[in-house]
Amino acid sequence: MKQILKTIVMSGLATGLVIGSAYSQEHEHEEGGHEETGQQESGHEKSAGEGTKMSSAQMTSANIKVAPLARSRMNYQLYAPGEIMANGYTSYRVSPRVDSVVLRRHVALGDHVKKGQQLVTLFSETVADAQASYSVTQAEWQRVQDLGRKTVGDRRYIAAKSEAQAAYGRLLAFGLSEKAIKALSGKAKALGEYTLVAERAGAVLTDDFHQGQRVQAGDALMELADEKELWVEARLAPTLQLKLPSGTKASVKVGNELFTAHVSQESHIIDQETRTRVVRLIVANKAHRLHSGMFADVYFSFMTDEPVLAVPEAALMRGSDGDWMVFVEGGDGKFSAHEVELGRSLGKWREISGIAEGSRVVVEGAFFVASQIAKSGFDTHNH
Repeated sequence: MKQILKTIVMSGLATGLVIGSAYSQEHEHEEGGHEETGQQESGHEKSAGEGTKMSSAQMTSANIKVAPLARSRMNYQLYAPGEIMANGYTSYRVSPRVDSVVLRRHVALGDHVKKGQQLVTLFSETVADAQASYSVTQAEWQRVQDLGRKTVGDRRYIAAKSEAQAAYGRLLAFGLSEKAIKALSGKAKALGEYTLVAERAGAVLTDDFHQGQRVQAGDALMELADEKELWVEARLAPTLQLKLPSGTKASVKVGNELFTAHVSQESHIIDQETRTRVVRLIVANKAHRLHSGMFADVYFSFMTDEPVLAVPEAALMRGSDGDWMVFVEGGDGKFSAHEVELGRSLGKWREISGIAEGSRVVVEGAFFVASQIAKSGFDTHNH
């Protein structure tokens, strides 16, 4: 019996020693774990520490690609939606300068007209009065010239000349051509009728009026534009920090055709409707393949002044705290997250900082790597 009790006691002591040893090891492991976690938290801006391992087969299957991070001068393109528009500096709006009635049109939509070509004939009571006044003052001026300055005296001579010039200027202001005004002298014409002519060559882009319609001074009857050079208005994000000096070249794609354009000017205000920044370009259109109203894709090409560290936009992921990060392959084949600061947008690439040059960064398949780390039970920030 004594031997049995001794055996039980010894067994209990041994069991107690084993349990105590296991507890001590676990407790020491937890304390060490807290210390390690504290170290990671203090330096989590650079690396998460924990990560996940993947085999070559997994990487191939998930199409994960890794590349060393190296500084280089970046050639990149910036895309902006655009629209083809008439060149406002070479276009011309045809409108009456006094209230009138449309009598006849001489050209139609889409016609190409020459400078001086008749466009539309109108009638105006105001113009009739001005034409009658011109005929009277012109006749008086001609009579005074025939008699001579000495005969009529300076006062009458100057008055006749001034009245004739004023009547002539009034008709010019109403839109009559010099040829039309000279035709009034000595010929019976229907007073009140006058014809607007093309001030420059171009295509008729609009002609929103009807014969017999009464129009007011300033109403647009037609718009003429020289389509040899057109505008392309590109729209960029208002917050984009980008310098586009005059002369900067760009590629303009309309349908399947590419055209070369250059920046002519940039608006200094934000469009109130679209909330975009408008950049205006000029594109040659000698073959007349482009027309106002067409949509276009505009691509600006750039190169960084200095070598930079950059990764594809697809390589960037947001962490749970909203910070940006990339995934880096370590020497042991483990992938871990590293927080980075974002710089300039370089087309499909983004300048980054906060990571060492030479780091092997996941450039394709970052989302899959993030999901694998999450499955492993690790927070990418180790919080």
